[in-house]
Amino acid sequence: MRVEIIDVLKRFGKKTALNIPSWKLEDGEIVGLVGSNGAGKTTFLRLVLDLLHPENGRVEIDGISVSRSAAWKASTGSYLDESFLIGFLSISEYLKFVGAVFGLKNGTTERALEQYRSFLPSRSDDVSGKLVRELSTGNGKKVGIVAAMFIRPDLLILDEPFANLDPPSQIRLKQNILRLARENGTTMIISSHDLGHVTEICSRITLLDDGHIIRDEKTSSETLSELQSYFAS
Repeated sequence: MRVEIIDVLKRFGKKTALNIPSWKLEDGEIVGLVGSNGAGKTTFLRLVLDLLHPENGRVEIDGISVSRSAAWKASTGSYLDESFLIGFLSISEYLKFVGAVFGLKNGTTERALEQYRSFLPSRSDDVSGKLVRELSTGNGKKVGIVAAMFIRPDLLILDEPFANLDPPSQIRLKQNILRLARENGTTMIISSHDLGHVTEICSRITLLDDGHIIRDEKTSSETLSELQSYFAS
């Protein structure tokens, strides 16, 4: 799926949260969205998902404004925060619900989830029988991320997916992201403070600062050190 931002201006009160004249994401690209706290990353993602509306400009997916059509939602997976979860369901119930929303039958959902079992909270975490709202922050995030990925979306949007995850889970998440890209050709926007992870898995980096795009370029062997130097200064 192709994403384009055109002349977007978003304000909260008198503060300009985002001012982006032009930005494009081509089909199959994986873009890492980086920036300091308050740079506008989450606002950026919420605008793409039509959860916020800009004061000016528009966001398009495959050439159609996200606010004028809901067709793109059927092939988009996303997880930004715990508000995407349904707290009164168990893990199994929630994932079956998500599968049903995307038109999967129970058997198909179970098969699709198999490759994510090692990433989901395990029995050793004592989560069997727990409701989603009773999970730790990290385990809740795992469930939300899997819900966004197992449906094999054409567009995947994740906000700070590596935060609150232990090292083994971070490694498994990277493997799952790369497998989804390889097997499904999924277009992705991944916002993260973890520069090492995003430069490792993303083919391109967009750097936001104070609501503006400062850098937007293909990932290279120098990208990580250049970003570290930028934030250190």
